[in-house]
Amino acid sequence: MSSPVRALICGISGQDGAYLAQLLLGKGYEVFGTSRDVNTRVFPGLDALGIRERVQLHSMSIIDFRSVLQVLQKVQPTEVYNLSGQSSVGLSFDQPVETFESISVGTLNLLEAIRFHQSKIRLYNAGSGECFGDTGGRAADEATRLLPSSPYAVAKAAAHWTVATYRQAYGLHAVTGMLFNHESPLRPARFVTQKIVTTAARIAGGSKERLALGNMKIVRDWGWAPEYVDAMWRMLQREAPEDFVIATGQSFSLEDFTAAAFREVGLDWKQHVDVDRKLLRPYDHAAAHANPARAKEKLGWQARHAMPDVVRMMVAAARNRPTA
Repeated sequence: MSSPVRALICGISGQDGAYLAQLLLGKGYEVFGTSRDVNTRVFPGLDALGIRERVQLHSMSIIDFRSVLQVLQKVQPTEVYNLSGQSSVGLSFDQPVETFESISVGTLNLLEAIRFHQSKIRLYNAGSGECFGDTGGRAADEATRLLPSSPYAVAKAAAHWTVATYRQAYGLHAVTGMLFNHESPLRPARFVTQKIVTTAARIAGGSKERLALGNMKIVRDWGWAPEYVDAMWRMLQREAPEDFVIATGQSFSLEDFTAAAFREVGLDWKQHVDVDRKLLRPYDHAAAHANPARAKEKLGWQARHAMPDVVRMMVAAARNRPTA
C-alpha cells in the first residue's frame, strides 16, 4: 500500500483550517498543522470537530523564513495550504504592519522555502474577494482587476501576485483561491456575522442587550465555509495550476443578513439593533459581487448554500451551544 498524502495546513487554528483538516482526514491524508506556538495556542475548531488528536501540530512563525523551512523539511508535505495571517478586514486598519507582514511576507516565505526545498510540493494560498474592491456593480471573475481598499486586501493582493510570479518564474505548482466571505459556527466572536447570530440568539433567550453595528448597507457574497475548503482541495488536484474565484454568486446586504438572523429567532431586528458610527471603517467598498462560473466549469465546484441557509445553520448552532 502507498503511504498517505501528507498535507501541511499553515494557520490551522482558524475556521478554514479546522474544516480543511476534517476534509483531508476523511480523504485518508496525514494532516499536519502549524501555529505560532502550539503549546500555548487553543484550537477550538479542531476540538469542536473532534479531530485534534488526529492532527500533528508544529510551532511555526510564518514571518520567520528559517522557521518555515525547518517545518517543511521536518514534515515533507505533498500539499501545503497557506491559511495563516491576520484575517480581519476591520482589524487591519488598526494593525496594518502586522497584517501585511503576516499575509504577504508569510506567503513569500512559504514560496521561497518550497523553492529552496526543490520538491514537488503543491501550494494553495488563501486569497480574498476583498482584493477586487469596488467593481462598479459588476461580478468579479478571474480576469477582473484588483482594486484593494483595506490594508488586509492590499496584503492579500500582494500575496496573490507573488504566487503568480513564482508560478511563472520558477514553475511552482502554486495557486490562489479568491474566496469571498464564507461563514460557519466556527467563526470567532469578533467577526460581525458571528456577533449578529450569537447576539440574536441571546436576545431570543431573554437577554436585554442591544446589538451595535456599523455600516449595514454594505453588500457581500456569504457562503458556507465547509464547502469552500473543498474548493481549496480541488484546486490543488488539477494538473495545471490556476487561480479561481470561489463564491455563491449571490450577494446580500448586511441588513439582509441581520434581518434573517433575527427572523430565524422570531424577532424584528429593528427593535434590537443600533447603528454605531464608531464601528464604521475608515473605508469600506459598498458592494461585492462574484462570478464563480469558472470554478463550476473547471473544478466541478458549486456552492450549495447561500446567505439564508448560512444564517439558518449558524443560528441553530448558536441556540444549541451550551451557555456558561
